[in-house]
Amino acid sequence: MELTAALIKYGLSIHRRLNADTNAPLNSQTKTLINLLKKAAYTQFGNHYNFSQILSKYDLIAEFKKNVPIHDYDKIYNEWWHLCREGGKDIAWKGKINYFALSSGTSGSPSKYIPISDEMIKSIRKTGVKMYSELAISGMPLQQFSKHMLMLGGNVRLKKENHYYYGDLSGILIHKLPLWFTNKYKPGLKIASIQDYHEKMLAIAKNAPKWDIGIVSGIPSWVQMMLEYIKEVNKVNNIQEIWPNFKIYAHGGVAFEPYREAISKLIGKNTTFLDSYLASEGFIAYQDSMTDSHMKLALNNDIFYEFVPFNSENFDSAGNIKPNATTYTVGEVKEGVDYAILLTTCAGAWRYLIGDTIKFVDAEKCKLIITGRTKHFLSICGEHLSIDNMNQALQAVQRNLNINIREFTVNGERRTNQYSHKWYISVEKPFNKNIVAEELDRQLQLLNDDYKAVRKAVLDKISVETLTPNVFYDYLKSKNKLGGQSKFPRVMNNEQFKDWELFVRSAVELV
Repeated sequence: MELTAALIKYGLSIHRRLNADTNAPLNSQTKTLINLLKKAAYTQFGNHYNFSQILSKYDLIAEFKKNVPIHDYDKIYNEWWHLCREGGKDIAWKGKINYFALSSGTSGSPSKYIPISDEMIKSIRKTGVKMYSELAISGMPLQQFSKHMLMLGGNVRLKKENHYYYGDLSGILIHKLPLWFTNKYKPGLKIASIQDYHEKMLAIAKNAPKWDIGIVSGIPSWVQMMLEYIKEVNKVNNIQEIWPNFKIYAHGGVAFEPYREAISKLIGKNTTFLDSYLASEGFIAYQDSMTDSHMKLALNNDIFYEFVPFNSENFDSAGNIKPNATTYTVGEVKEGVDYAILLTTCAGAWRYLIGDTIKFVDAEKCKLIITGRTKHFLSICGEHLSIDNMNQALQAVQRNLNINIREFTVNGERRTNQYSHKWYISVEKPFNKNIVAEELDRQLQLLNDDYKAVRKAVLDKISVETLTPNVFYDYLKSKNKLGGQSKFPRVMNNEQFKDWELFVRSAVELV
């Protein structure tokens, strides 16, 4: 096993040297854009926007921005991607699209069909290997490379239409695993294909003692649920009793801090937590160090990035991007600014608004954190509360009140002359909701000056309802969004919130 681990680590080291980002970030990104334009020059999209002419210009990036409009999902799908689903060839990317990933969306939103080209599968795989190759250099223990890796994704069963397959991105990637990795992948295709999520969790728990897991990856809420199943079914004090070599947990999708303490207790020993930023549209960033929790922007992976300051000049009050929004390249970004991301990719996304917001903590090294969503922020009277503000406030509430908060959602409503926020928060044991509301309000005022100002004027005190976590998960189940890449919406619009409250009133687990 040591020889196998050494060979794998050596292979990762070679991969790292061959795929290192040797150029300055802007030079690397310019070369990426040139390659993307060349490969798509004779597609319908490339002909329509005259990629050949763009490629002939000296200031290629400026010409690209000038000629190709910004797209959100509805615009690019209605104009181009729907033709790919109808079997069209050379539409927005060369060749035919054989796979579409259904984005997890939010519980009240319809799924989006994101094209996945063969080149995109290679890009995601390349970035994943790059992540582990850089960790190999930075100190990941040798033995981790000989252990099994448990990837807790969505259902791996893909559905077939006339011209393509569609399903969870995790399912597409599992079917495209490299041969050398198939024996290391757990829970295996049979268990991963189980439709019912609780049945799948039970199957994993029963088989857990048979596996020598070294690395786990998945969204924190579902990984926590899986670990709880394993602990309960196998009657152990912690997961290390079953998987003593479990040293690495690679998470992503949502803020990890609300789950850190509970997952750490379930595992039982010190575990290295690694952050990653894998979206249906591409692998965007990853943690490249065992000690630095910030993520590194994935360069040299067939994705060109633009960054849009998330402010009223570029976005309307509903979070929709304006057609003339100002964008910056990786060489122009500043630290501490919230940016929305535009992607141009090897799967036919062109200046595509992905919907996330990020902030650079080290612009020179391209290190970043995710701060929220363009449409998942709360500002009904100028409070400008981001998801990051909400997560930080709730973490402080957990510490100060000694409670465990796993899920939450909030909605803002306007009354006659006042505005208010209504929160639903999961707690595992009964707790005075008025105390939670007071402490949450205090923390939000400490974190956000705009919130503090409007609380003294037009924003009424917040109200809080407490629920058990199962109510949140049962709601996702009712929308067929339990598990995998699905995430509970942190900020709901009025229509979603009415639907959610109807469900809550029918639940019996109010605490």
